[in-house]
Amino acid sequence: MKRMEQFEKIAIIIIPLLLSFIHMSSSFIPITTRYVRRSVIQRYHPCDISSRNAVGELFQKNGRRTFGTFSTKLTDPSFVSKSTSSSLTRLSATTEEDYQSDNFTSNNEQQQQSEIASQLETSEMSNQSETAEIDKTGGISVDLPNNETTAAGSSVLAIDPTSIEIVPLDEFGSLPLNSTSSSSTSNSQISQSTFVKMFRGSANYIANHRSTCVVYHIPGKLVEWQEGFANLMDDIALSWLLGMNIVIVAGSRHQIDQRLDAADALDSIVRHNSNRVTDARTLRMVKEGAGFVRFEIERQLARSLKAAGLGSIMSDSKKKGVSATADPEDGNVISGNFFSAQPFGVIDGVDYMYTGFVRRVEVEKIKQIHKAHDIVLLTNLGVSPSGEVFNVNSESLAANTAGALSASKIIFFTTQGTALRSVETGKMIQNLRVTDARNLLDHYQVMIHPRGFASITPSHHRLSRAEIETLIKFGWSTHALEKGVKRAHILYPANGALLQELYTRDGSGTLISRDLYEGIRRADVGDVAGIYDLIDPLVKRGTLVERTKNSLERDIMSYYVYTRDNLIVATGQLKRFEGGYAEIGCLVVSKDYRSQGRGDAMLGYLERLCYQSGAAKVFVLSTQTMEWFVERGFKEVDVRQLPPSRRVSYNFMRRSKIYMKEIENSRDLDASELWWSN
Repeated sequence: MKRMEQFEKIAIIIIPLLLSFIHMSSSFIPITTRYVRRSVIQRYHPCDISSRNAVGELFQKNGRRTFGTFSTKLTDPSFVSKSTSSSLTRLSATTEEDYQSDNFTSNNEQQQQSEIASQLETSEMSNQSETAEIDKTGGISVDLPNNETTAAGSSVLAIDPTSIEIVPLDEFGSLPLNSTSSSSTSNSQISQSTFVKMFRGSANYIANHRSTCVVYHIPGKLVEWQEGFANLMDDIALSWLLGMNIVIVAGSRHQIDQRLDAADALDSIVRHNSNRVTDARTLRMVKEGAGFVRFEIERQLARSLKAAGLGSIMSDSKKKGVSATADPEDGNVISGNFFSAQPFGVIDGVDYMYTGFVRRVEVEKIKQIHKAHDIVLLTNLGVSPSGEVFNVNSESLAANTAGALSASKIIFFTTQGTALRSVETGKMIQNLRVTDARNLLDHYQVMIHPRGFASITPSHHRLSRAEIETLIKFGWSTHALEKGVKRAHILYPANGALLQELYTRDGSGTLISRDLYEGIRRADVGDVAGIYDLIDPLVKRGTLVERTKNSLERDIMSYYVYTRDNLIVATGQLKRFEGGYAEIGCLVVSKDYRSQGRGDAMLGYLERLCYQSGAAKVFVLSTQTMEWFVERGFKEVDVRQLPPSRRVSYNFMRRSKIYMKEIENSRDLDASELWWSN
């Protein structure tokens, strides 16, 4: 009896505890299942969507099974892809440990788990496709959708169509401003407007430079310019991409001097007329320096050409059966014996030994390379027909190569940035005629010798290295222009400077061009008869207002003539008015010389005179040749826009149409010359 009484007392205590435990266990299993599910997803890889989907599906269907079965299911290929099965297998042991430890959690931990389960159930009922939250440890927990309620083939990246609305754009083609996006949208509009304006302004330059030949001269010092050399190669590759035929001439003076200095031989090198005497020992170092420069340019340029991205485009076009005359996949850098050299010999009793100059440029071979859409790379090492190697001045090589190819441009890069500035006005001078460049060289006593070297005679001018470098580039630029090159540019290759110089109006360097206005001069009394004979046929047809010989003689100082062999082939009149206005009139070209650029040359010359005299607004009156002026940038205006003194004398009976053009800077005139001189 005593034992029964004791048993009853024990039962009274134990049975409620068992009932409580059973009740607690029935709710604990799904809680633990969701908790482990979250742990596996988080610990495996918070960003692996496919793995999360596999684990999520497994728990949805098998969440209440034993963990022995769970470990098997995790490595089953039907549930998990091959790329994730091995990782999930490693996780199974960790998951079982989590489960075992969960059986011994404290009441506080069970309460936390109950709260987590409640949050997860609420999230699942909200039918959200994916919910991410940050747990206490800083990790990301993701609750995935129930696959049974998700459409087959749907992607976690899909956009809910109910979250999309169609809204009208404003007059600028942008989203209407609101309080949250007004600042970013405004900035976007500014950048978009700038890009569109820049790209439209570059279109004419891109078209004009396409299929033209350009020679780049790169000093050896720039090859070791860590901050900018790669960008320069990218810009050169982009000019290639836009259709220019490229020849690169690389100097190695910097590398040669470094090697000589390392060998304590720099001071022992003999120089005569600023030109290095190359002996056998120096020649070996010249070969080393030239080889280094060559392979560095090839390496960087090969990367830049690949970065242009045309290979994949052409591959796609080939797959589609589209043919192309030049395959950008073959855009390579080709080096070789594209010129021959000969020795200086003995000059003024000095034997220059292995110092040489350009003998001949293999023009046809270079053109064949360009037809294959490749880039030609030349170094300062030239080979003679007898097999001897000579050290050639690289600037001389660039100028002679550009002249032999009749290149459209030659661009000399400088190692130190310089610019020309007017002492009187303080403004930058960005363009020079070749005659102006010659005068500048004479002023500083710079000589370019036929055998390929430059010298500066010591004078009262104390010049820095940067100034000497610039003057030497000017000298070789004029040499190239005299050999037939159309334009020369001297440029410091800061980031993007080359593209700005080639494809924008303002440019970034100094432009030297041939004297396109040679033969144009101010008329004198002796030209009256020639001018009268030239304009008389157009007067009789009513194209021009009648001008008698007396009126021509009275106003002869306002006329300019274009002569060839002392024969007047074109003429034009320039009148200046108050307020910065000028009128160009009586612009006539002999019928035997039309369509040869004479009219454009005369117009360009008169426009430059207007700009130099401070008349930025130029206008013309015409009754029949309006389109010719419109094509050259003139726009029709009302008579009220004429200066007051010219408005008074306007012939309302003739009713000539008025066209006006505003010249903002000299680069506008350079751009105009670019179109009609090519």
